[in-house]
Order: sequence, then C-alpha cells, then structure tokens
Amino acid sequence: MVRIDLKEQDSASGADLDSVLAKQRTAFNARPNPPWNERKANLQKLSKAIEDHAEEFQKAISEDFGNRAYEETTIAELLVIQGGIGHAIKHTKHWMRTRRAPTAIQYAPASSRIVPQPLGVIGIISPWNYPLQLAIMPLIGALGAGNRAMIKPSEYTPRLSDLMKRVLGTIFSEDEVYVATGGVKVASTFSALAFDHLLFTGSTSVGKIVAAAAAKNLTPCTLELGGKSPTIIDESANMALTVPRIVNGKTLNAGQTCVAPDYVLMPAAKIDSFSEALINKAEEFYPTFAGNDDYTSIIADSHYARLQDLLEDAENKGARIRVAGDDDKQQLAKERRVPLTVVTNTTPDMKIMQEEIFGPLLPVVPSETLDDAMSYVQSKDRPLALYWFGEDKKKRDRVLNETISGGVSINETAWHVVQEDIPFGGVGPSGMGAYHGEHGFNAFSHMKGVYLQSRFSQGKALFPPYTGKTHKMLNLMKKII
Repeated sequence: MVRIDLKEQDSASGADLDSVLAKQRTAFNARPNPPWNERKANLQKLSKAIEDHAEEFQKAISEDFGNRAYEETTIAELLVIQGGIGHAIKHTKHWMRTRRAPTAIQYAPASSRIVPQPLGVIGIISPWNYPLQLAIMPLIGALGAGNRAMIKPSEYTPRLSDLMKRVLGTIFSEDEVYVATGGVKVASTFSALAFDHLLFTGSTSVGKIVAAAAAKNLTPCTLELGGKSPTIIDESANMALTVPRIVNGKTLNAGQTCVAPDYVLMPAAKIDSFSEALINKAEEFYPTFAGNDDYTSIIADSHYARLQDLLEDAENKGARIRVAGDDDKQQLAKERRVPLTVVTNTTPDMKIMQEEIFGPLLPVVPSETLDDAMSYVQSKDRPLALYWFGEDKKKRDRVLNETISGGVSINETAWHVVQEDIPFGGVGPSGMGAYHGEHGFNAFSHMKGVYLQSRFSQGKALFPPYTGKTHKMLNLMKKII
C-alpha cells in the first residue's frame, strides 16, 4: 500500500525539456501540416499500443492507488480512450478539410475560406485520478490535428507514468511524443515552456499557477479544473433509478473524479429516507469496503487525511454522519479506503461545503423548491458538471437554460464526459476551453481565415484620391449592407 516516488535520476531536467521542445519544433517546422495518412497511422499505433499493454496499465494503476479494480480502469480509462481514437479516425479527415465561408455581398466576387492548420507543439499536464485517460485523450486531439506533443503525468502515479513513457517511447520518437516524468519541480518547469498550446487537468488552485506561467509566453491554455458539482433532485424523480446512479457516480474511483457529484439538493422531508437508500445501495454494491478488490483506495496518505479532516470538521459543527458498511476502522485506514459517507445537517461554515471533496463523502442539503436550488447553485462558483434528476421536462429545461456549468447529465452522473460529439470543459473557476472529438481537434488547430480576391474586384474604386466615384461606391455599399 506504500506509494513509491520517482527516483531523482528518472526525472526530466530543465535541459531535457528544452532540448525535446527544440527537437519537436524543428521536426514540426520541417513538416508543418502532415497529411491524413500520417495522422491516421499515429492514431492507429496509439490504439494498438493501448490495447497490447492494457493489462500492464491496469496493474500499474492499481498498484499506484493501492487498489483499483481492473474493471474500473477498463470502464473509465481504456474504453474511453479507444472510443476517442475510433471517433477521431472516423472523422478527422473531414475535420481537416478546407471549409468554404460566406463573403459579404459588398465584396463580391471575392471568396473566403477557413483552413485548419496544426499549431505545433502541444503541452499536456495530466493528473493522477485517471492517469492514463487524462493523458491520452488530449494526445488523441493533438495527433489528429497534426501536432507534436509533450506530456507531464502526475508524480502520484509513478508506475503508470514510467509505463506510459516506455510504451509511447516504443511507437513514437522523442520529436513526435515525449513523456516527462518527475515531481513538482519538473511540472513547474514544464508549464513555463513556450508551447503552442498547453492543456492542464487538475485543481483550480494549481490551474491558476499553470495559467500564470503560460501567460509569460502568451501560450494559450485549455484548463480542465474542478469545483463542487451539484446534484438537484426534483420531486418528480424516479428514486429507484436516481439512487444507484448517484451512488455509482460518487463511488467510482472512490469519488476521486473531477465530475463526481459533490453535493445533493433536495426537499428536507426526503433527506433521511434518501440518505438511508444511498447507504443501502452502497452496501449492495460493496458488501465490504476493506479488502474489496472492486473498491478503490484513496491515492495517498495526505488525501486520506484530508477527507478525514473534512468529516471531523463537519461532525464538530453539528453534521450527522452516516457511513456505509461496518468495516474495521483501523483496517480501512491501513488500506486508505473510505466508504460512501452521507453528511446531513450541514452548515455553510463547514469545510465540506466550501472545498471540492474529491472523495466518497456526499453532503445532502435541504432545498425546498427549484428556485431555492438554482439560487444556491448560482450563488457559488460555476461548476464543472451539474446533475438533475426528475421527469418534469419543464423544470429540466429551466435548469438547463438558467444555470451555467461546464456540462450536464440528466438522470445520470458523469456520462456526458465520454460523449465524443459534445465538448468537455469547464467555465470560470472550473476551467476554460474544451476538448474531445472535433472540439479537441479545433482546440489544437489554428483556424486560419483566408480571403481570395477576384481579378474582377471593384475595390480599386475605393483607392485614393477620393472622388465623386468613391462616394457613389460607398453609398452603394451602404445600401447593400
């Protein structure tokens, strides 16, 4: 259960990073717009490598966490990646096309076009909670768009990082794709490199640091952050469907998910019965938590202690704590397992209501009407995800129209993230920019606007010296606009 850290000699140095960036930029400049067959070949190589090393990835991730079910890694990482690659292979050739664009009639017979071009070298800083998926999904977009890429994975998952470095190193040269392993110092140096685009996934606090470092180079950023994603339960909700879907969304990866339900809003009279139903369903999913190969451990001692501190603070301030299962507390602590824990009687001064939880602790907050719920949500930072459960379509549409969040799942949690035809991204404190599918291709491309003048252009009528003919042309243009 002890997490091993990367050895100092395994870490990339600043000189290493500068050298690789220079190599990638030189290689890109030599081939600044690779054809579709090369991009397709890269995506196919990536898909085969992920498939061939699937069991190794599952094992490495489980060991880094202390335990994570191979099935969970398959569901939340491997299938998502292969779905993303398949979608990119099917559609990228179309996304690459030069697109016709309308030209204002007063400038006829000229024409306009939009030409997608690769940006160059893409930097990717990925987190520990889904360490393979959140490194590879941006890479899919970067390669499909014709770029080179450098990846900095988390130091919390050293086995996975080393394995990913080795696997990608066998199918790509350093001037195509490079993985930089190491700790916080490496990450800091990495974020300050002059990339053509930088994608960061992690906490809001670290995202601010990354954005500030990138700004010194005017490097554009996509920031996939987090926050407190609310769940609104309407009185019309089918609770037989709602309860298991919320429990699954909150216990997947032991709640260590940026889009996990952070808290629930519902009428006070239903909170006790709902809380008991959550506990019962969690115990059905996981008859035990300690020693259960299906249930994920908390990534590190510091994160386990943070969750315990949130619970202690809430309990000291009057919260009621319900814990699923009856496992031995010492054994749970030894394995860094935290069962689903429902927290009621919350107050705004509790840390659990102020900080992103990132674990299987679920506050349930009284909210009597939809107006109350939306007012509560809108008074907080804009979240990465929002969930609504109910059958009343008018209320559903009102929630969709009047709340702002990165994304939404209706009568479900989290699954909007893996839909390749819709964007995944945050808004405000939960992030900026989006990727996945065509949105990822666009994020890592420059959409160059091109204006093609006709030999029959009347633009010369606007050349100086300005005469009566000039004014006639201007008056004609005013009428056309």
